[in-house]
Amino acid sequence: MKKSLIALAVLGASGFAMAQSSVTLYGVADAGLARAQTYVGGPGTGAGTLAAWALGADKTSRTGMSSADTMNNGNSRLGVRGVEDLGGGLKAGFNFESGLSLKDGEAKGSGGGFWGRAANMYVGGGWGTFLMGRTLNPSFFALATYELTGTANYSVIGNTYSFTGIGPRSSSLFQYKTPNFGGFSGTLGYVFKDDNSGNAKWDANLIYANGPIAASLGVNKTKDQPTNFALGGKYNFGQFVVAASYHNIGVNAAGTEYRRRGFAIGGTANFGPASVTLDLTRDTKNEVTGVYGHKFTNVLLEGKYSLSKRTFAYAAYLKLDGTNNYGVGLRHNF
Repeated sequence: MKKSLIALAVLGASGFAMAQSSVTLYGVADAGLARAQTYVGGPGTGAGTLAAWALGADKTSRTGMSSADTMNNGNSRLGVRGVEDLGGGLKAGFNFESGLSLKDGEAKGSGGGFWGRAANMYVGGGWGTFLMGRTLNPSFFALATYELTGTANYSVIGNTYSFTGIGPRSSSLFQYKTPNFGGFSGTLGYVFKDDNSGNAKWDANLIYANGPIAASLGVNKTKDQPTNFALGGKYNFGQFVVAASYHNIGVNAAGTEYRRRGFAIGGTANFGPASVTLDLTRDTKNEVTGVYGHKFTNVLLEGKYSLSKRTFAYAAYLKLDGTNNYGVGLRHNF
């Protein structure tokens, strides 16, 4: 259960203004049993990667408890967020979020430090929202508009195309998001070169979400690297949801440059508290170290059953670049 601490701020020195602020503690607990498969490679072969596959590496499997891993629905986390009403339609807020593994309590920073999932502050109003810090990329929110699993760890789109090439998050991001105009909104983010190893980076999205239709374009580029983009949409018929997208990346989240292009198509069927999702990707171009032209068809099959508004059980199968991965688990949001 969410626990909120709500307090009225004291009168300012002028005696004229009173603001209301709130702080909320929230989190996710997610764990299960999984069988994960990776490629085995010696020194210099890129163990566990397509580079290892390209050099003919064997595969190895591990079965055991899974938490903050690929076959979990999401990472366990603990976060705190707050907002203050500044008056005149303005508000200011913050968000700090840390990840962890339920296997041993180890911190999982999602590429950052202890607060690696989120560490930011913002100010907003009728003109939009300006944010500074570590946060999810605009191109991530574009992908989330049509991705059928809710951007789960085992998302076939996210794993195949590295969440539009650069991964879910960026540090030292300056970001502006527009207000919603009849379902349309846009976000632009920028990281200065001195905060990104000497290469400035920008990231943007354009989203339309209104009624049963949702569509988006996500684009990002780091200086001296190829431009990454993804375009997709979905339609909600009620019991059934269908989605399709196209992805073009030129550099992955690890900074390795190679062209990978392809499309995704899938659907979700809802049966009361249960749902089944089938999602697949197909490469139209895939440049792998040592092998050019090999194209993968990757597949995700997911089943979920809601036990309450905040808790659900899930099972998933992910065929990813020649590996076969299975998992069952339980997720609780609080």
